[in-house]
Amino acid sequence: MISRVDFQSVNQPSCSMTSTTTAALSQPPALSIEGALATITFRRPANHNRIEPDDVAILRGYLKELNANHDVRVIVFRGEGKTFSSGFDLTRLGKVAGQSTENSFEVLTDEVENARAITIARLDGPVYGGSTDLALACDFRIGAEGIRMFMPAARLGLHYYGHGLRRWVSRLGIGPAKKLFLTSRQIDANEMRAIGYLDAVVPAALFEAEMQRWIDELLAMAPVPLVSIKTVLNDIARQQYDEEAAKAAYHASLKTEDIGEALAAFAEKRKPVFKGR
Repeated sequence: MISRVDFQSVNQPSCSMTSTTTAALSQPPALSIEGALATITFRRPANHNRIEPDDVAILRGYLKELNANHDVRVIVFRGEGKTFSSGFDLTRLGKVAGQSTENSFEVLTDEVENARAITIARLDGPVYGGSTDLALACDFRIGAEGIRMFMPAARLGLHYYGHGLRRWVSRLGIGPAKKLFLTSRQIDANEMRAIGYLDAVVPAALFEAEMQRWIDELLAMAPVPLVSIKTVLNDIARQQYDEEAAKAAYHASLKTEDIGEALAAFAEKRKPVFKGR
């Protein structure tokens, strides 16, 4: 396994917590790679895993590295402690806005959406603010019973960035997007599942097994069409469908060694062994 130790708070840490303890519970996101699975962990549990400005650059660096590593086929985003993430540190928003016209967090969420590997948000704790969009940018979201979410942008005086709004409407529909953005209402796991935000809601005792089931199923797929189908589906969702690119991906899949292996495995009644070529 390869490991690298290289996200505003909904509730502030206890006053009894020392600065040393808080610092120990507030570190940059970490990346670990084990075979075909990569895990990106938010590590600021004392602040509900809020994302600091410097963390955005670190996360973008991890994604660039993983996009270049074709051995990695699944990326899991997770949070340490009781919260997935409370999103970007809004106390730093004015300073960041003064530095550049580019919204780096918007760029990050787009890069999560466009990551080569399949992405899963592991939501075994609540998710708030900008991290609701980061999780939505993932291909799948697995939630534990009892979690909740809310999007407080309008309540905080913030007009949310455009690509995020587009993603919410394209993936959840205009009704749920308006409800969550215009009321800042908190919803629970069952409603998150009902509007399509969650792909599964799992009791805590079964959560690890459900996560492993999704990972195993994705890793059992042929790598080449897994990537190309994801790309075309995202293009369709953004109303950017490219007919020629979709046709090229289809014909390219017919020329892979993996399609021959899949047919042979079917005939021989065994599991295929894919090589990604």
